[in-house]
Amino acid sequence: MDRFLIITNKEKDKDNIVTNKIAGYIRKAGKQVLLSRVSAYHKDLNETMLADKPDCAIVLGGDGTIIQTANDLMTYDIPILGVNLGTLGFLAEIEENHVMDALDRLFIDDYRMESRLMIQGNIHYSQQHTGRYENTTGYSLNDIVITRKGFSRIISLGIYVNEELVDNFQGDGVIISTPTGSTAYNLSAGGPIIIPRSSVMVITPICPHSLSPRSIVVPAEDTVKVVVGKSKKTQEAEATVTFDGNQVYELGTDDIITINKSQYDTKLIKLNQTGIYEILRSKLSNNGD
Repeated sequence: MDRFLIITNKEKDKDNIVTNKIAGYIRKAGKQVLLSRVSAYHKDLNETMLADKPDCAIVLGGDGTIIQTANDLMTYDIPILGVNLGTLGFLAEIEENHVMDALDRLFIDDYRMESRLMIQGNIHYSQQHTGRYENTTGYSLNDIVITRKGFSRIISLGIYVNEELVDNFQGDGVIISTPTGSTAYNLSAGGPIIIPRSSVMVITPICPHSLSPRSIVVPAEDTVKVVVGKSKKTQEAEATVTFDGNQVYELGTDDIITINKSQYDTKLIKLNQTGIYEILRSKLSNNGD
C-alpha cells in the first residue's frame, strides 16, 4: 500500500497527537497521506481526498467512527483499518500502541481483507405523508432501528419476510441488524450474537408488550418489511427510523420500510490472528479474564 487516508475522531485525538505521529511515520516511509477529522456534527472528508483513490483508510476512534466512515466510503470500495481510541472497540483491529507495526505490514501488503454485509432500507411513505416527505433510502453497517418517537406511547408494527406476515406486535420498536451490528443494540435488546462472516439479518423486537415475540434470523437475500400501524384507533403513530444511529427520519401510520441486502459492503483490513470467539470473550467478559 502506498496511499493512505487518516480519518480521526477529533474528540478522541483532540490535539492530533496520534494522528500526526501516524502521518509522520507514513511520510517517512515515502508514502502518501491525507488527513480528515470528524465529529458528531462535522466532517471535512471531501471528494478531493477521494479522487485519487486511497489504498486504505486508517480510522482513529471507536466503533462509532468506523461505522460513520463505512457509510461515507461505501461507494468508493476503500478498505478500512480501525485503530481503537475508544472503549470496547469490536470493529477496531488494533490498539494505539500497535499502529507502527501495523503500518509496516501494510507497506508490504501483509494483511487480509474481511467483507462485512451492509443493508439498505427504503422508506415508502403513505399517501397522507407524501406531501411532506419524499421516499428515502438509507444504508447501514450495523442496524436499522424503527422505534417510538420521544415519549410517545407504544407503537404497533407489522413484520413481514418475503411478504409473509411474521407477527404484529406492540412495543418500543424493532431492530433489523447485520451480523456486525449483532453485538450492538441488538445484543442489548436480547438478540443473538451472529458471527461476522454470516450472510443473514436479525429481526429483534424492542421491549415487546407480549411474552411471545423473539428474535428471528433470516437469510440476507430475503426482504424484510415493517409496516407502522396505529397504537390506538384515535392515535396517529409517532415513530422514527434510524440508520446506523446517524440518519433519522420520522414515520407515521401506514408508512413502510423495506430492508434488503445492500449492493455495497464494508471491507475491513485484518492483521491479527485472534479468532472471533476470543474477541467475544475478551470484549464481553464480566469477570475481567
